[in-house]
Amino acid sequence: MTIPERFLTKLLITVLCLSLLVAVGLRYKAPGFSKQSDVTDRNDPGQGPPPATLVITARVQLGTAREQIEAVGTLLANESVMLRPEIAGRIRSLDFHEGQPVKQGDILIMLDPAEYQAQVAQIEAQVELWHLKSGRNKALLDRKVISKQEYDEMRAALKEAEAGLALTRTRLEKTVLRAPFAGVLGLRRVSPGDYVEEGQDLVNLESIDPIKVELRVPERYAGKLRAGQTLAVQVDAYPERTFAGRIYAVDPRLDQDSRSVLLRGRIQNPKGELRPGMFGRIILTLREHATALWMPEQALLPQGDERFVYRVVDGKALFTRVEIGLRRPGEVEIRTGLKAGDTVITDGQMKIQDGMAVQISDREGDTSSQPSS
Repeated sequence: MTIPERFLTKLLITVLCLSLLVAVGLRYKAPGFSKQSDVTDRNDPGQGPPPATLVITARVQLGTAREQIEAVGTLLANESVMLRPEIAGRIRSLDFHEGQPVKQGDILIMLDPAEYQAQVAQIEAQVELWHLKSGRNKALLDRKVISKQEYDEMRAALKEAEAGLALTRTRLEKTVLRAPFAGVLGLRRVSPGDYVEEGQDLVNLESIDPIKVELRVPERYAGKLRAGQTLAVQVDAYPERTFAGRIYAVDPRLDQDSRSVLLRGRIQNPKGELRPGMFGRIILTLREHATALWMPEQALLPQGDERFVYRVVDGKALFTRVEIGLRRPGEVEIRTGLKAGDTVITDGQMKIQDGMAVQISDREGDTSSQPSS
């Protein structure tokens, strides 16, 4: 390299260094800029963290949760029977009044027993005769005057006569018709002096305290049905009243046509106000939880198939996943994720994020602890 070239190179380097120094000096001398002012700006209280967001909250409360379904049903007698004679005969007397309550074993109807009494007397005489023959034939058998076969045939005839006597006495007893259980008699279909055939309808007897209710519920509830569940029944005859009862039996077989489950319950009916055949509107309680958690429904934040709420803890909003249960107007049951007394945000959720500081408004809400309908 020649001397002029080395000179030019050094000169160029010198110029570049001076330019750099000038630029740095101008920056530090620029208006409004200094290291001290930069530190002051960062420590200025006016430039600190943003203020807490104002929100409205409510507390999670304990209350009763009832899972209920509505159905229709029919009232049935607890026990019901149509009295019919087992033998034919003429009615001698009717020992009751229509609509009369009776006790188990009370005499209700008597048929004329004269024919059966005569048959009993006739067979009793035959049995007595066979007994006399049996004694004499036993003595003849001991002396070997008659054979063992003859004696056995005579004994068989005696037993046959005794069986006939027992049958005739049973028929005589059936001329008296008694109440098979305590209940209320219906309307009679015969009068004294009528000749009735075997199996003819005479009068119905109904036991109505307690009274049964029969209902059907859809197949989707089959897994929740249990004996002992409570029900409430309303009938048109008493529109302002509700009658309480319990399920006592669930049919294990579903109806193939309607795909429904048949249930039966019992209702106490001491005054006989409910009658078999009445139509009932029924509310069946499938589940009852006395210490369920309830909160305002507006606190929920759905995300896909999941549900979330903002829970306030130490002045911060925490995004919390919850599992919900039953609903009632304005409220929702919480199965998991919260506990009684927790504070949840009901208004202002769209302005906050998880972990942000919040300030609770004076208009704090509160859930109701009334039982669900």
